[in-house]
Amino acid sequence: MEESMLAWARQVAEKELSAALPRRWAHSQGVATRASGLGPVLAGDAGLLSGAAVLHDVGYAPRLAETGFHPLDGARFLRDEHGADERLVRLVANHSFALLEAEERGLRAVLESEFPLLEEPLLVDALVYCDMTTTPDGEQTTAEERVAEIVGRYGADSLVGRFIRRASPEIFAAVAQVEAALVAQPR
Repeated sequence: MEESMLAWARQVAEKELSAALPRRWAHSQGVATRASGLGPVLAGDAGLLSGAAVLHDVGYAPRLAETGFHPLDGARFLRDEHGADERLVRLVANHSFALLEAEERGLRAVLESEFPLLEEPLLVDALVYCDMTTTPDGEQTTAEERVAEIVGRYGADSLVGRFIRRASPEIFAAVAQVEAALVAQPR
């Protein structure tokens, strides 16, 4: 089941992103690669994380951009067009502290009502870890470098710049939680 979900997720993400947004597709593949290394920490949810990792930015696809807020657009697409697993959809909708960006956009109530945050902190943090330690080109980086890159790309005073600066303490804490969980694993 996990392998079939991951294969499906890769197929959907590739179809929506590879031609239209090749750099976003490279990032999504890199995030999925990071997720593949978290299996020992997440036990039965490793496949779910990998599926969410490859799909987390699908809402950037031009044909899916209805609200202009990619977590919400991607989650609606996965729910409405694919009937995707509810946990997967909620992970995509809420990845990397999307509620804080939704607040900046006046969409927090919509996001919370349609796609409540999962009450699974390690799983939610794992997706933050994967996303925020992967560059736009799919390479590994630190969370600090990734936040700086996002601020530099969008500008400190932009909506995304304000959001990412506001979310950065929570991003760094989530990354630290996952790193601690990885260190605690038996070798």
